[in-house]
Amino acid sequence: MYETMPDHNLPEELIQFRDSIRRFVDRELRPLEKHVTIEGKLPKDVEDAVAAKAKAAGFWLMEVPAELGGAELGLLPLAIFWEEIARTTAVSARDHGIFGPTVGPILLGLQGEMRERYLMPVLRGELKACFAQTEPDAGSDPASMRTRAVRTDKGWKINGTKRYITKAATADFAQVMAVTDPEKGARGGISCFIVEMNTPGVKIGPAEMTMMGDTPYEIILEDAEIPAENLIGEEGKGFALAQKFLNHGRIRHGAHSCGAMARCLEMTAAYVKQRKTFGALLSDRQGVQWMVADGYMRLHATRLMVHDAAAKLDLGMDARVETFMAKVTGVENGFKVIDDCLQLHGGMGLTRETPLERYWRDLRSFRITEGPTEVLKTTMARSILKNAGL
Repeated sequence: MYETMPDHNLPEELIQFRDSIRRFVDRELRPLEKHVTIEGKLPKDVEDAVAAKAKAAGFWLMEVPAELGGAELGLLPLAIFWEEIARTTAVSARDHGIFGPTVGPILLGLQGEMRERYLMPVLRGELKACFAQTEPDAGSDPASMRTRAVRTDKGWKINGTKRYITKAATADFAQVMAVTDPEKGARGGISCFIVEMNTPGVKIGPAEMTMMGDTPYEIILEDAEIPAENLIGEEGKGFALAQKFLNHGRIRHGAHSCGAMARCLEMTAAYVKQRKTFGALLSDRQGVQWMVADGYMRLHATRLMVHDAAAKLDLGMDARVETFMAKVTGVENGFKVIDDCLQLHGGMGLTRETPLERYWRDLRSFRITEGPTEVLKTTMARSILKNAGL
């Protein structure tokens, strides 16, 4: 858990990569922020046009292996990429489709016929996927999962309800986590299945309107018959697959927080140097100076945590606890810093004239989604105490 690793500065090639994606964000994406809707989306024609520019610039399928047409980035360069694209609200906090379909480690691990049937069509833009783990009574507690998959002569029969599933309404198939051995539960009793959305017994439930503008849905499975080959990996190994997906997401959340903090602090530093109240610049007031200084310290600390966790995972080290730290520190620091930046902008911060309110809503939601910070801290503490021999 606490494997040591030498302090590292970014190698020159990653600095060049960071600078190139930053130039692309500044030149091509920030000017589009005026087109972003209250739901945090660009009009489709605008998104398609900038996606073509991203592809031409080489910023396409960043996590996909080169043999499949991608850039094959590890998690450290991906963290840098995620931070840079988070410096603009023209890229949705939850959908980086401008840079190609998002697939994640579960689909990238498919082999043979499954790869041809599901991964490759997603990469070509022919199919869309979603990930379904959360349930009405099992959000951050997979041990409480009730969706059940039972063996049949033809494969598996799945019953259960998944909730708050992003992209469920537009997906062609879902990566569904289900209990295959109730006795083992989260310790070897959960498996992962590909469930096509047109399967008899699969229904889309009501949408949930969120403060971020997202509309996740329920997926209801009633005696849904799934072919045996649609089990992903080994039976009972689903939770391990989910952890890879979630580790990925925690690094992304931490990196996104860095980009959001950097943009908001940049705006705020400029604003307080020209805004006067009661005859003095805001930047001359100690209270404001301390808020800005605290913000930059939080950003620096978060970036170091994110880079450390990502680099360790790239080396094959056990860094699950470090990903917890990166996510918790990132989203808690991010929300605090952006809330302070919004406060310093006064009434303007509440308007859509600046991207502050958009960042505020996104970072507030990140404190809950893909693992509430309180749950992650509890899990982290258990691991620390166990490994400390207490």
